[in-house]
Amino acid sequence: MPFSPRFPGRCRLLAALVALCLSTAVQAQQAQPAQQAAAPAGLRFADYLDAVERYSPLLGSEQQNVASAQAGIGIAGLRPDPQLSVGASREQVRTGQPRPTTRNYQISVELETGGKRAARIQAARSQVRLAQAGVEGLRTQLFSEAAQDFTQACRDSRALERRQQTLKALTDVVQANEVRRRAGDIGGVELLQSRVERDRFQAEVAQARADAQTSRLALAVPLGRRLGEVFTADTLQCEFQSQDASVNAEDAEALVARALEVRSDVRAAQAALEHARDSAGVVQANRWVNPTVAVGVAAIPATGGGEGQDASGRSRTLSVSVSMPLPLSRLDRGDLLQAEAAVTQAMLALQQAQNKAEADVRSARFRFLAARENLEHYREGVLRDAQRVLDGIRLSYRQGQASLLELLAAQRAADDAYLGSLEAETDLAKATVELQLSLGHRPAL
Repeated sequence: MPFSPRFPGRCRLLAALVALCLSTAVQAQQAQPAQQAAAPAGLRFADYLDAVERYSPLLGSEQQNVASAQAGIGIAGLRPDPQLSVGASREQVRTGQPRPTTRNYQISVELETGGKRAARIQAARSQVRLAQAGVEGLRTQLFSEAAQDFTQACRDSRALERRQQTLKALTDVVQANEVRRRAGDIGGVELLQSRVERDRFQAEVAQARADAQTSRLALAVPLGRRLGEVFTADTLQCEFQSQDASVNAEDAEALVARALEVRSDVRAAQAALEHARDSAGVVQANRWVNPTVAVGVAAIPATGGGEGQDASGRSRTLSVSVSMPLPLSRLDRGDLLQAEAAVTQAMLALQQAQNKAEADVRSARFRFLAARENLEHYREGVLRDAQRVLDGIRLSYRQGQASLLELLAAQRAADDAYLGSLEAETDLAKATVELQLSLGHRPAL
């Protein structure tokens, strides 16, 4: 019996008090998963993604490119406007007789050849598909960033809860040691050591609180507005279901083949290649010259000659003309070379996008499997063993068989194990989202 035999009743009372304080802290930490399961549902990850898609200013700005590209289809279908020419001329001869004024009216129309209008419309439609692919690419990027922010916010909030529980446990130890110090069962050094550890841990709690607040503020950035303006929930629902069955059911080759068909960056590269080819078709069509057809009328009115009108000079002349530019500038093939270079660049960009997609899928799959194995390692061994060690040291400390330093070391080890498990869970959630996005799927946790 570590306590003084001269005071058996008081020692038993102090031991019961210390045991009650420490067991309360143990029960609070062990009841954390049950409390989280019974807590009301907070902000879900799916609802947050829906809000990002709805309110994101960047996504709204990118969608305006689609509307602009759709308007470009109508612009591409416009034909050249006809031109109306009106003129007047009069002969200047000194005969003493008034000379008639000739009035000229002419309408000219440029006729497009070589399928220019059809080529422009086709290029405008491919521009719409390219703009839509750009929207999908930005949406994928926003989902990736939103998932990173949401999982980090969950990690920081749960880390804060753990540190607050540890601070409460250390505070209970200090209160119990103060009672034992007044009873003369421990020395002042042990009491001071427990106070120092509690005060030091308060700084860690303050830092964890600041991290949790900062990560929560980051959730509002993709929305373009405050989080409270969109959601009423104050907490986050952080119970992620991060097991992706497709990884177990399909091998890497099947995942890569599926990703190459649906990934937004591959589709954007394909749309860019189609648009480059259509633009090259416009350049080729523009090398055809456009004739201009003009239809005109020249009218000469009758002249006045004293008592009557002399109608002998009155006439109307109808003229039709066709003008054709001489295509000397077509001798230079610089525009064709530029268009062909753009097509080549787009083909190389598509090849690069496909290679990147394959590498992303394989690496995301490796990271997902590693993160899942790491989390299982924590849940099946490290967390349970660390908690057992802590419970044993606490029991030994209550019985006077362990020192305060051993208790504090066990508490730090248990906290580190919990934070490591929390980090592994966050890594698995991020790896799941990364794998889903690499396959072209909408993230789901």
